[in-house]
Amino acid sequence: MVALDIQKFSESRTKARAYFCYLFSKNIPNKLPSISLNMVSAGLLKIKSELETCDGVYVLDNSGAQVSPSYTIHGNIDEDIGKMRSDRAYYYRAVKEKRCTMTDPYPSLINGNLTITISQPICDKDGNLLYIACLDMPLAEVLKISTLNHVDTLFNTFFKYAYALFSVALLGIALMLFLKGTESFMKHGIMPSHFEIKEMFNSTILLTLSLAIFDLAKTLIEEEFMGRLKERDVSGPHKTMVRFLGSIIIALSIEALMLVFKFAISSPSELIYATYILAGVGILIVSLAIYIKFTKLRIDD
Repeated sequence: MVALDIQKFSESRTKARAYFCYLFSKNIPNKLPSISLNMVSAGLLKIKSELETCDGVYVLDNSGAQVSPSYTIHGNIDEDIGKMRSDRAYYYRAVKEKRCTMTDPYPSLINGNLTITISQPICDKDGNLLYIACLDMPLAEVLKISTLNHVDTLFNTFFKYAYALFSVALLGIALMLFLKGTESFMKHGIMPSHFEIKEMFNSTILLTLSLAIFDLAKTLIEEEFMGRLKERDVSGPHKTMVRFLGSIIIALSIEALMLVFKFAISSPSELIYATYILAGVGILIVSLAIYIKFTKLRIDD
């Protein structure tokens, strides 16, 4: 159940963050000439009154020390004043990114339940950090707020099974290429004296292409149908693209290597064509590196 909730949270995180960031911008003053702790606390308490299931709100200073009580549903915890929170993700992420942030689910110190903390840096008119406003929400309540509507759910289900059908078709193509490649490799026998260099090259190309398509189908099934997100930095369709392009790069590299040996033996004057493929592989690697960099930045945003 917990794993399913965390998966749902990852799918609706953007919508939940947008909602809470809107509440912060609506109720808490920011980038004004004069901002006091009382103004920030009053805004947080107003948000807390609108969110009846909120676990608590509190304010940190620019060094990460808590400067307000923890205003919880069970009352105020004055003992929290002065405690350092600079090692908490909701502090250093807000400071680093200089915008409203949302943490991953973690066990709450108040009640032990999975909690999400939303934090907003509060700055003066010159952009100097003054405070960090923090809001703790139970994971279950965040999921209720960000639950997809009926139309979203319908389309998500449709795309999920559409990806499954395409993945099955791709697996069939990969199997056919594998069988054809194996047949091409084995039909002249397995003794070295019976090997045909041309047939070996052809079968290697077919098997490599089969592997690339199989890897793409596997990634689609795991991520789009089964919902397994193994990597946090590149995920969803971005990870699928990276895995597929990586397989293509490997396939082209192997083909270029085979052409180098083939042309070196039979047609040295044609080695330039293998060089063109290697240059193309280099361009693909650089392009993939740029794609990963900018995709990662966009996901972090």
